[in-house]
Amino acid sequence: MKSPPLRILLVNPYIHDFAAYDFWAKPAGLLLLGAILRNQGIALDYIDCLNRFHPRARQTDKQVRYGRGPYLKTPIPKPDALADVSRRYSRYGIPLEWFREDIRAIPKPDAALVTSFMTYWYPGVQETIREIRSAWPDSPIFLGGVYASLCREHAIRHSGADQVFSGCGETALFTILKHLTGQDVSGDINPDNMDSLPWPAYDLQSTIAYVPLLTSLGCPFSCEYCASSFLYPVRRRRSPESVMAEIRFWHDRHDVLDFAFYDDALLIDAKRHAIPLFEMIIQSGLNQTIRFHTPNAVHIREITPETANLMYGAGFKTLRLGLETTSFDPDKRLDVKVTRNEFYQAVRWLKDAGFQARDIGAYLLAGCPGQPVSDVETAIQIVKETGITPVPAYYSPIPHTPLWQHAVKSSRYPLEDDPIYTNNAILPCSREPFSWETIKKIKVACEAA
Repeated sequence: MKSPPLRILLVNPYIHDFAAYDFWAKPAGLLLLGAILRNQGIALDYIDCLNRFHPRARQTDKQVRYGRGPYLKTPIPKPDALADVSRRYSRYGIPLEWFREDIRAIPKPDAALVTSFMTYWYPGVQETIREIRSAWPDSPIFLGGVYASLCREHAIRHSGADQVFSGCGETALFTILKHLTGQDVSGDINPDNMDSLPWPAYDLQSTIAYVPLLTSLGCPFSCEYCASSFLYPVRRRRSPESVMAEIRFWHDRHDVLDFAFYDDALLIDAKRHAIPLFEMIIQSGLNQTIRFHTPNAVHIREITPETANLMYGAGFKTLRLGLETTSFDPDKRLDVKVTRNEFYQAVRWLKDAGFQARDIGAYLLAGCPGQPVSDVETAIQIVKETGITPVPAYYSPIPHTPLWQHAVKSSRYPLEDDPIYTNNAILPCSREPFSWETIKKIKVACEAA
């Protein structure tokens, strides 16, 4: 008698935080693993604790613009470590009872794979794993993702998972499957060749409101605040043809209109990567119906009249620039990617291409170690003078980055003791207790005429 196929549960965990919003965020890595498993004939179940489109959610909760929207949320007590912060804390995602009902509605899995993202969201990971464990005490639970990679020892001690995997998810998956089956099931998958990987199984979702796209992993730069070079020490890139085929698939088969590029360096080596892709999109005619967004920002220095015109022609609607600071002195502590003239010139080229001011935003770091609020206010005014939108990006200290030790010395919290203290919503690198006045100053500067 033939044994039943292996059954694996994929889970995107809850977020516990002071604020969270769905800016085209999906667990692409977890759903990539799902696609690999499915191709191996393994039975899958998927539960997204953040699912805005859950069948029991009200229609008004689901969508705002271009597929984005607020998560469902439930107020919960703050962790004791953050008792001094005068902000409301919430569980972002579906009500806990819905999660329990969804778990009870599926067969017992042979294993559960849980992903993770921001390091300070680990309490949501803990809660998710506790619920899975309560339902199926005998099913092993494996944890991967960003938190598991950046804070591996903490995750091993505190997540509740049976095993924690860091780094490349595909390699970890083959290890898990060999543990469960006793067989090598890597097949034709080569993690170093992104074109050999299947597209993430976004069709496992109850609704596909948008599709995140990764055309590359890693970044040639080593910005002091960023962990990309630690998480992806070797830069990998897909062929433009592969990306174009994926865009066509999700649009033609699932009527997807919105695509968000989550590359760390989309425009790097544009002549061999981004430019051919943008030209394919325009030649296909899809630019008349689909829309593109860059929530992860693009490098300003790589914007030329050609790339600006192609992005506009391809249908980019939400363009974010990685400015970070307008302290253009290279001796400053914060990373300086461009000169003042390069920034102004890039904005002019984008506007000349047809982008409206409301389409373009520039990220500005706020709350960095030793950074006065006045520097942020000045940066906001410089950005506003160009006619585009300043977008504050509050700094979160990240282990394994050059700025980490400076952050540790600057913080009022013991950052090395607990990732909970790295939450950007509490301005952890300020010596003073959290105050709404700092946030208010930045907000007023952004809104002032």
